[in-house]
Amino acid sequence: MRWGRGTAQWVRPLHGILAVFDGKTVPGSFDCGGGTVLVFTNKTFGHRFLAPDFVEASDAGSYCERLRRAFVIVDPAERRERIKHEARALAAAHDLAVKEDEALLDEVTGLVEWPVPMLGRIDKASMALPPEVLVTSMRAHQKYFALETPERVMAPHFLVVANMVTEDGGAAILAGNERVLKARLADARFFWDTDRKVRLADRVKALDAITWHAKLGSIGEKVRRIEALAVEIAKHIPGADGKKVRRAAQLSKADLVTGMVGEFPELQGVMGRYYAIHDNEDRDVANAIAEHWGPLGPSDKCPTAPVSVAVALADKIDSLVGFFGVDEAPTGSRDPFALRRAALGAIRLVVENNLRFGLGAAFDRADKGFQGKVAFQPRSLLDFFADRLEAALREKGVRHDLIDAVFALGGEDDLVRLLARVEALHSFIESDDGGNLLVAYRRAANIVKIEAKKDKVERFGEPEAAAYTQAEEKALAAALDKVAGESGALISKEDFAGAMRLLARLRAPVDAFFDKVTVNAPDKNLRENRLALLQRLAATMDKIADFSRIASVS
Repeated sequence: MRWGRGTAQWVRPLHGILAVFDGKTVPGSFDCGGGTVLVFTNKTFGHRFLAPDFVEASDAGSYCERLRRAFVIVDPAERRERIKHEARALAAAHDLAVKEDEALLDEVTGLVEWPVPMLGRIDKASMALPPEVLVTSMRAHQKYFALETPERVMAPHFLVVANMVTEDGGAAILAGNERVLKARLADARFFWDTDRKVRLADRVKALDAITWHAKLGSIGEKVRRIEALAVEIAKHIPGADGKKVRRAAQLSKADLVTGMVGEFPELQGVMGRYYAIHDNEDRDVANAIAEHWGPLGPSDKCPTAPVSVAVALADKIDSLVGFFGVDEAPTGSRDPFALRRAALGAIRLVVENNLRFGLGAAFDRADKGFQGKVAFQPRSLLDFFADRLEAALREKGVRHDLIDAVFALGGEDDLVRLLARVEALHSFIESDDGGNLLVAYRRAANIVKIEAKKDKVERFGEPEAAAYTQAEEKALAAALDKVAGESGALISKEDFAGAMRLLARLRAPVDAFFDKVTVNAPDKNLRENRLALLQRLAATMDKIADFSRIASVS
């Protein structure tokens, strides 16, 4: 909020400013703008109705205690806990349970000063509505908590947190709230009854009249792109029926033009499922309409049904390709189209369902759906996915440098395979052999880099076997030949753990080489050949992972 032409902002209108230090009022004032100036005082107000008089305070302790006597609980954490405890107790007294809603609890905590939970009743006619409609209507409009029976069924009751102690025990407050809720739910019943008079399939054409984005066309166009892309993606999802996928994609956004979703946008997908079931659509199709919006966040359930996964992936990839193609990629903290969430959702869909297909090919197919209307660069989106994957794995304790080491190889867009490589690399680096070999790798790479700079060359060419003079050189060269010859086959079979075990065999010959061999020998040819051998050591290891990206051994 602002006052007049002032630039200061606050969450609620300012009526006074209490400023006390060391028992005395701090001299000063605040210009709110528009000619309004508030002078600092040692006074505040109690509860607007229960104790509206001035309350004086000389320190923080007296401030909190005197306000409590004036029916104001200052500490929001205390208010929150009081609401939570008393609401649960009141529900339990009626053999009910409060439906958990942390966001609503936070909001209500900020709306009341002296919380008094009360139990109200929902009229019988409204209980015919889907439970999601009841919960959303109560939550969005009235800030009521929903209640459940011991069988986890929606109860015909609601819980309201009043900000008032009354002589009638809250009877008048409850009567007023029940009356308002009944009217709200009557509107919802009207939408519910009216929406079902038109088949969901008959609403699809109306999506052409709704702009998705000025540069990307209508929602109707997006639906047609999702349909084509989802059918292609379904070929890589075991158990995904192409016909069902196509139908689910066609109907996926149709509920956006219903009255219920117009009133409660957060019910998109949920209502589509109900209306599809009413229209006798296949259950897999109906479920996909609801589930294709997910997962909406890291704690949201990830779809697992094949049809739902196909449509959900297609929807998210279409959005990502489209917005990246019109230069609307997230920048810093700015992400108006929730593309970070979309990418994380796509990653979870692929990884948690163990889907084996290349993201690059899916991006190319999505790009074709825009028919040249966007200037899409696949590399930028793949890099974005890499960043999102790193962020997701960091939260699970996986080191981001190991992900970098695998991504740096290039050409890896199969997320399941990539994560298998990261896991194998993690196990290797955490082992004694892996940790010591990483140290040796860095030593070799640093020596080659320093000497190449001295000699003003890019690289030292290939080492010559005939130039080896010590057994340790020959042993290291032989070990590198074995790793180079066998690692490719192991990687092609996706035996990344085996490839790492193969690398571990290098530790002994590498240790022996550094113990016994003088790299910077006086003889120029001998020196260069040994540098070339160390160069080959780094190159051989880098074919399995870019070890230069690994920060440290934990």
